[in-house]
Amino acid sequence: MAQEIERKFLVKGDFKSQATKSTRITQGYLSSIPERTVRVRIKGDKGYITIKGIGDASGASRFEWEKEIPVCEVEDLLKICEPGVIDKTRYLVPVGKHTYEVDEFYGDNEGLTVAEVELASTDEAFDKPSWLGEEVTGDSRFYNSMLMKNPFKKW
Repeated sequence: MAQEIERKFLVKGDFKSQATKSTRITQGYLSSIPERTVRVRIKGDKGYITIKGIGDASGASRFEWEKEIPVCEVEDLLKICEPGVIDKTRYLVPVGKHTYEVDEFYGDNEGLTVAEVELASTDEAFDKPSWLGEEVTGDSRFYNSMLMKNPFKKW
């Protein structure tokens, strides 16, 4: 069983000049209940199915399982997903010994940019670049599974 530990922040400045890679992502949810979200996504030219468990009290740690599947299978599964699709570009931005994943959202979530950093433990230290804004770890409004139900443009 894999445990995912990450911290999430809003983005308030230019990060793109520091990005080493960008990938377009389209994803939908077969199940978005907090106890077990089941996501399918097309990330660049690859497909994935991911299952995530409920987070701990801080929202920083939870079970995650992911498997690569053919893109054509993701396309079929997207047809039966819950309403709302997440469309975004993910930028990889190295900062110190970590790499931030910065998601710039489109469609109903246009205007929202969120950065995540994965950690080995909940108390691991990490560098915070100047473009990092308010921490939103544990704020369920910023979970992708919630953004498809209550998009940023409706806030």
